[in-house]
Amino acid sequence: MSVITTNVMTKTNVGIRPAGYHIPESAHIGAVRLQVRDLSRSLAYYTGVLGLCILSQSDTAAELGEEGASTPLVELREHRGARVPRRGLLGLYHFAILLPNREALGQFVAHLAEVGVYAGSADHLVSEAIYLSDPDGLGIEVYADRPRSAWTADGPEIVMATEPLDLRGLIRAAHGERWTGMPAGTVIGHVHFHVGGIADAEAFYHRALGLDKVAWSYPGALFLSAGGYHHHVGTNIWAHGVPTATPDDARLLEWELVLPRSADVDALAAHAASAGYDVRHAGADPLISDPWGITVRLVHRS
Repeated sequence: MSVITTNVMTKTNVGIRPAGYHIPESAHIGAVRLQVRDLSRSLAYYTGVLGLCILSQSDTAAELGEEGASTPLVELREHRGARVPRRGLLGLYHFAILLPNREALGQFVAHLAEVGVYAGSADHLVSEAIYLSDPDGLGIEVYADRPRSAWTADGPEIVMATEPLDLRGLIRAAHGERWTGMPAGTVIGHVHFHVGGIADAEAFYHRALGLDKVAWSYPGALFLSAGGYHHHVGTNIWAHGVPTATPDDARLLEWELVLPRSADVDALAAHAASAGYDVRHAGADPLISDPWGITVRLVHRS
């Protein structure tokens, strides 16, 4: 990589915009919907380990989020015959839960130590991250962002890395406060996928969905976002050669891309259709799948 500049990060001086349609800067990730093998087993993990609250539940599905939330972060749907693959499939690499501050992440790290749950970790320069797998092997990241003023750029590219995380420093940042569950302000920060090819991923996520390319120097990976964020969508070919997740696998069913107006939903759906992607509907919401069957639901919330 060339010499890193330390220019002030803004929404306009980073990233490569697509030549055509450009997604609104306020677009962000909504809920993720997952297919799991055993709902009771998964609920025990998502509540007891992650600290999500059950917002609604039926015999075969549940919605989870922060306590008292009106919209879920995660929806679990049970498929009793779902296979639990021994290695990654094309599809979900991980979904990422963004905590509102470093103190909360420190509380979460201390909580994992108390309950004896193994986790990976990394310092990505723009963020500090903890990595977990749920009972079906679905990847989860729990992270906190550093202030945008602390990010750096190499020309238009946001600089990210994978470096050792200062776990002791994180725990000190909690100031002795205990983890009591996902705090107010928790959101799904990004989604990251195993894909079959970076060029095809760029065609879908950059040119069809209109996301900016923001980081492309990781070997075999491409990161994209709206509004100058470090990434809302990550793609990689690190699982090259593995099969695509099927309806019989534990997997990501769909993820939400939240747009500010209904007109924005219509415009993005029309652009994706003009780019040759099939746009179907579930109620009023358009659904679009990438070349590996990873499905995005377009929704609008003001």
